[in-house]
Amino acid sequence: MTTIIVPPFTLDSARRKVRLTEDAWNSRDPQRVSLAYTEDCTWWRNRAEFANGRSGIVAFLTRKWTKELEYRLIEELWAVDHNRIAVRYAYEWHDDSGNWFRSLGSDNWVYEAAGLIQRRYARINDLPIAETDRKFRWLLGPRPDDHPGCPRSIFNPNVRNSSGRRTGI
Repeated sequence: MTTIIVPPFTLDSARRKVRLTEDAWNSRDPQRVSLAYTEDCTWWRNRAEFANGRSGIVAFLTRKWTKELEYRLIEELWAVDHNRIAVRYAYEWHDDSGNWFRSLGSDNWVYEAAGLIQRRYARINDLPIAETDRKFRWLLGPRPDDHPGCPRSIFNPNVRNSSGRRTGI
């Protein structure tokens, strides 16, 4: 039986909520991901695009994962307060030409009483990386429990990859 995690969040329940969200996004199943949001979610922002309701979220994610191939995400809790969770994250993917990217960002989530996200605000930066600079190499799907979280160097703007490009934000 699955327990629904609802606000007010504790540090522990927020960490569990973040990992469940990460696992859903790593499934790359737009329908599954959309179920974490309210049916009428009208404040769902990703970069410059806004989605309205679950059907809008499904349409957006379908387009996203058609472009962002071999998507692998790691999220970590950044802050929690009552019904709000903030995360920072990194994900790696490649386009249909084989160009690899590491996307770094942060999300703010506002939950309603039943534990569904009412609002999502995302800030994301894409950095080109060489295939050899990839950090997330598990099989597609949820991150294995023994795989570490985000290396701190990913978020450090002074760290450079093998071609001399910055790897952090």
